This record gives sequence, structure tokens and C-alpha cells, in this order.
Amino acid sequence: MPEGDVVWYTARRLHEALAGRTLTRSDFRVPRLATADLTGDKVTEAAARGKHLLIRTSGGLTVHTHLLMDGSWRVTPASSAVTESHRIRLILANDEWQATGYQLGVVELLRTRDEQRATGHLGPDLLGPDWDRDEAVRRLVAQPDRPVGEALMDQRNLAGIGNVYKSEVLFMRRVNPWTPAGAVPDLAELTDVAHQLLDANKARVGRITTGSPRRGEETWVYGRRGRPCRRCGTAIQAQGQQDRVTYWCPRCQS
Repeated sequence: MPEGDVVWYTARRLHEALAGRTLTRSDFRVPRLATADLTGDKVTEAAARGKHLLIRTSGGLTVHTHLLMDGSWRVTPASSAVTESHRIRLILANDEWQATGYQLGVVELLRTRDEQRATGHLGPDLLGPDWDRDEAVRRLVAQPDRPVGEALMDQRNLAGIGNVYKSEVLFMRRVNPWTPAGAVPDLAELTDVAHQLLDANKARVGRITTGSPRRGEETWVYGRRGRPCRRCGTAIQAQGQQDRVTYWCPRCQS
């Protein structure tokens, strides 16, 4: 699942292509919005809120999308032909640029004043202007017996962390993923590391948490099941399925 850095980067690309321009094409390909038409509206902003994307228009409407596991947005010149595909969920275009949403997990149209219906449950956004470390920590310890790895993934506690950053941050802080959140002595520092990592990666394609951009050296534990820990040489373990896989070093994070 795309995490907060990817969504931030996507929002920036959408903003650069659409903001300040009038829509000349609006093609919703989800049944309940089949008749919706934003043609003639001006896009005022495209923004990220955690893992949610919000495209706001001058008509007081917001296109809310979520990439979930497989979604993506592609920005191409308006003159580019769009190959018809059953994977397309939405096309928004102006005279210069065309934004095409593929396999979007969520597509809905809201009144901008009602955006809280979609994002009001979210905790502090790691990449947002409202980032509040103390509030994030308060939410994490509100359920002190909950495993910290699970708590970090709960977007109601802090918004933007996914499976990659969960695994990487916990390794970097030498915290076992199944430690109760209330027993982690440095949650503030842990959330600081998460904030720093997402911020460092938000403006580029690909993620680097180790400091090395060399192929195969980008992460500490994520995606490295069975391979030696970069610190101690112990085989990296993994548990879970799909977007809930946790990677950790049983020695460094004992």
C-alpha cells in the first residue's frame, strides 16, 4: 500500500498539473458518480492528508481518492491519448495536463466543507502542517496494551505510516513490533524518526531508510526476509500477509 510519502508526492504532481486551471474533461468511471461532471470548474488545490488525496475545486467540491493497495495517478500532457482500460476510475484534465487515476480504492465527491467525513478520524499527519508529535504519542498510549507495530499502523493515531515505515522505524529504534505501546520508553523519539524518514523521502521516487541509494541497500529490514541483518547478521524474520507483513531482526529487536 502506498504510504504517506508516496501520497504526498502524488498530491504535489496533481497540484502542479491541475491547480489554477479550469477542467476541460471530467470522467468518473465509478457507478455512483457516472453522471458527475466537474467540467468548467477550476481546481484550487490538490493536497494529501495522510494516505488520502483531496482535489478541491472552485465550485466547493472535493474529489476524495485513496490509492489503497494498487491505486495510482498518472499525469500526462493533455494531448496524450489515454488507452482505454478497465483499470481507469477517473480522468481529470485541462488544456495542458491530464490526470488519470488507475485502480483507485476510493473515489468520492464531497462538499469541501464536509471533508471531515472522509478524514476527520485521522491522527496528526506526519507530513502535514498539523504534525503534532505530542498528540500522536498521546493517541499511541491511549491503548497501552496494544502492540506498538499495530498501533503505528492505525491512522487514527498518526497518519501516513504504512508497513514499510513501521518495520524500518521499529528496527532503527530497536523496538520489538509486539511490545505493548505503553511499554515503549521512547515513543516520542520513535515518532520523530518516522517523521524524519517520511519527510526525507517525500520528494523522490523510491525509499531510502539506510542512507544508501544503491540497489538492494535501501532498507534495513523491509523486504529482506531470511537475509542477514545489516547490524548483527541474524536472519531477518517476517510475519503476516500482504500489507500487514512485519519485518524485524529477532536479535536487535529482542
